[in-house]
Amino acid sequence: MTEPLSGHDGPYDAPVEIRGFRVLPEWIDYNGHMNVGYYGVAFDLALEKLMVEHLGLGEVQVAALGQGPYVLQSHMTFLREVQENEPFFYRIRLLDADHKRGHYFAQMLSENDGEVCATQEALFMNVSHKTGRSVAYPDWAAERLAQMVRDHAGLDAAPQAGQAIGIRRA
Repeated sequence: MTEPLSGHDGPYDAPVEIRGFRVLPEWIDYNGHMNVGYYGVAFDLALEKLMVEHLGLGEVQVAALGQGPYVLQSHMTFLREVQENEPFFYRIRLLDADHKRGHYFAQMLSENDGEVCATQEALFMNVSHKTGRSVAYPDWAAERLAQMVRDHAGLDAAPQAGQAIGIRRA
């Protein structure tokens, strides 16, 4: 298939904002705030909106082409608790991409005060559902990813991006 599935060719907002989220009651744990596992779910929901609404990838890509993005690696940073029913949104920037992969950084922010609550940095790869192996994106998708990288290149670096995990000793 040589035609885009959905989304648009850019230019892309820098960063792209994805809105319309709220902490669901079932995401609250015994500490009284959003459980760590649901941050992953929420970041994934935002990534899917980015993929479908802006890049034409994700679920629509799987349905049409039998291939789609798999997250290979993810690093989350938790900066502030979020509470039940708290509205939040995302700012997502694409840091890099090639013909099969993408590297993004996302911030989860409170709609109430704009404060960053959590971040995720992740690497995804396009995978064929037939072979279970990586496969190149269609030309139109690779160009959209490259355009988003160019559109996001001028953003200031986020302090959490690229950080190693470990115990810091003085």
